[in-house]
Amino acid sequence: MATVRDVAERAGVSIATVSFVLNGTKPVTPATRDRVEAAMAELGYRRNVLARALASRRTRILALAHPTLEQRFGSTTTDFVTSAARAARARGYHLVLWPADTDGDEIRELLSQGLVDGVVLMEVLLEDARVEALTGSGTPFALIGRTADPAGLIHVDIDFDQSMAIALDHLQELGHRKIALVSAGHALPEYGPKVRSVAAYRRLCGERGLRPLLLECEASVVGGRSLVPRLEGSTAVVVMNEFAGFGLLSELASRGVAVPGDVSIVSFTSPDMAAIADPPLTIMRSPGATLGALGVDALIDRLEDPGLMPPPQLLPCTLELGGSTART
Repeated sequence: MATVRDVAERAGVSIATVSFVLNGTKPVTPATRDRVEAAMAELGYRRNVLARALASRRTRILALAHPTLEQRFGSTTTDFVTSAARAARARGYHLVLWPADTDGDEIRELLSQGLVDGVVLMEVLLEDARVEALTGSGTPFALIGRTADPAGLIHVDIDFDQSMAIALDHLQELGHRKIALVSAGHALPEYGPKVRSVAAYRRLCGERGLRPLLLECEASVVGGRSLVPRLEGSTAVVVMNEFAGFGLLSELASRGVAVPGDVSIVSFTSPDMAAIADPPLTIMRSPGATLGALGVDALIDRLEDPGLMPPPQLLPCTLELGGSTART
């Protein structure tokens, strides 16, 4: 098995220079780096990750903490995860998915093991014990989401106020005045996206002279079906519960209610999910792929420059027209 000494001899450099290339502890010229990496490839040298971590006090592993047992993965969450992993890999880090309950205990256990350099926290609550645990630990972290007061925290999130305004603008331009909102009857009552989207909907309805109608159900097809008798003559629905949206569509069809002829639907979901529906849904497309990468990049920027405080990033969803909205 090739050693660092073998690599140094083949590349014509010192052992220290090989170490600098492996650990990134000191800069080397591109030409020297190329020679060392070529020698490693020729000799089949494999880096000892544990030794590198001990030498640099860095594992180059990031944890993506998600309360998977409490919050089901939707298409937006999937976009967050895949883009975050891609961004970490592009910068020489590994991202591991870490199921962690919202009480903060599992986060503390993770941090005590010294396995990760930093944490990206998802499905953030307004008052989140995991944030408290991370803050107390001194471990760098970033949020995909926001607490009630995110000042001083590295965070990226959807701009729910602007996103809801875009959805209502579209429906009102089509003549709709009775617009319901379908949200999740969430197991986590302080779940940020739900609280912020409902608050934005209520505020905008008040400002525009619309009567708000909030419908909540579990995140399932069955839950969506149960909402139809409660629509109270609504001619349009904004869906913030993508799994329930399919049940809503199915039940409307079974009752002879045409979409979009009788009821228009705008769903916060992904193009792939929208294409499954009949008719294809008009959607508010989440910037999940962009936000996942931004969150990881912000965390790595902080790891590599502890004095840096990356600014918050709030991005709206974008309207993509399908076949589920029409003039009333």
